[in-house]
Amino acid sequence: MALATCERVGSTANRWPLGRRLLLGELVKFVPHSKFVTRPAIRPVQELAAELRERADEFTAGPRDPDADAQPESRRGRRLLWWDGLVSNVSESFVTNFTGPFALALGATTGQIGWLSAFTNLASALALFPGARLVERTGQRKRIVVITNGAVGRLLLLLMALVPLFFQGTAAIYGLIALVTLRAFFNQLGFPAWSSMLADLVPAGIRGRYFSARNIGLAVAALIAAPLAGRLADQFGLPRGYQVSFFLAGLIGFGATVIFARIPEPPMPPPHQAAAETPEGIRSILRTHPRFAGFTAVAFLWNLSLMVVGPFFSVYLVQDLGASPTQIGLLAAIFSATNIVGQRVWGRLNDRHGAAWVMRLTGFMIPAIPLLWSVAPNPWYLLAVEAFSGFVWAGYSLSNFNLLLSLAPATQRARYTAIYQVSVFTSAFIGPLLGGACAAALGIRPLFWLSAAGRVLASTLFLFTVRGDRESA
Repeated sequence: MALATCERVGSTANRWPLGRRLLLGELVKFVPHSKFVTRPAIRPVQELAAELRERADEFTAGPRDPDADAQPESRRGRRLLWWDGLVSNVSESFVTNFTGPFALALGATTGQIGWLSAFTNLASALALFPGARLVERTGQRKRIVVITNGAVGRLLLLLMALVPLFFQGTAAIYGLIALVTLRAFFNQLGFPAWSSMLADLVPAGIRGRYFSARNIGLAVAALIAAPLAGRLADQFGLPRGYQVSFFLAGLIGFGATVIFARIPEPPMPPPHQAAAETPEGIRSILRTHPRFAGFTAVAFLWNLSLMVVGPFFSVYLVQDLGASPTQIGLLAAIFSATNIVGQRVWGRLNDRHGAAWVMRLTGFMIPAIPLLWSVAPNPWYLLAVEAFSGFVWAGYSLSNFNLLLSLAPATQRARYTAIYQVSVFTSAFIGPLLGGACAAALGIRPLFWLSAAGRVLASTLFLFTVRGDRESA
């Protein structure tokens, strides 16, 4: 309409006197200007909306890449995987930082907290090879994940919430330990299928950026949910508040199960001749793939160093520093907030320099964390420590997972990840037992120093055993 009006005015103006033409010229200048301000502004808004949609798609599905988008449903699958991670971590944030405090609220001792962690990791280790065999024999990776982690694992969360209703005293403590252990078994039974499926959904060229964006979603979920879980525990009292948190975790987790079930499963690579299910077969794998063997050995020492003190952080917070559930949730939120920043930084560095480079750098920064914990006078001091921890652990966790996927052959990825995870969980079984014995004799604080020394040693060995992102590097 504005353009037509201007055309009509222009066609008659030349027949008018000069003064009127000058006046009309000013009006013509004004009219298009005013219309330009109001009408074409719609176009930039539409362009902005389109740009925001494209950026959101790139954030949740990864950057556009010919290899990554080779399959027609690839982007949709990665987008659903991102949302599955977000909702799953909302669920886990109601549980992860509160399992130990829940046991303490039921009357557990420091030794029983150590056993809780040890049995959980032993069950995880025992589940991995059966999980890898399930993948190799059935090829139904998505179905395995949905049944094990998605259905059984989340049903067990609901049962944990009900433990104090049916058991009291020592029976409640051991009932909780049994359910946590059983859940760990089913979660890791599905891990080889999950990791194999993820590697096919997310090609190597975009893994750093995609998983950093996905981890940001996980961190945002924890940033919101962990303080809420702590606040709920304070509001409802203990242990009832933890029961409410665990029950909510189960319900929310089933939402993530529905999302994961909708992911289009990528075709599985044709398998090689399966390696023998014997110790000799495992030794052959480790002997013929020295980088992977070194990576696995360093992981054993690294996680042993972590788990010597890992189960006792929450005990130290509650018993030595007097932290409330709200403070525990706040510390988890601070960790998540800086983890978000770290994912963006380390994700780009991972794609630019490689996962091994990021692991080398962050591996020498992480030992400072237990040392800072050992001199904490109160929970508020730990806000700065957890801010640093969240940033550094973002890089280490991201690069560690990407390096595992790079070093494992595509056709036997389920088996290789099972071998690696068995090493991790075996050390995580031994660590809490050693830590529990040392804590009983010396207290928890010396465990921080022992853990820091072990982490430095593992990071030093990593320099000489894993020099690149691939077996030939």
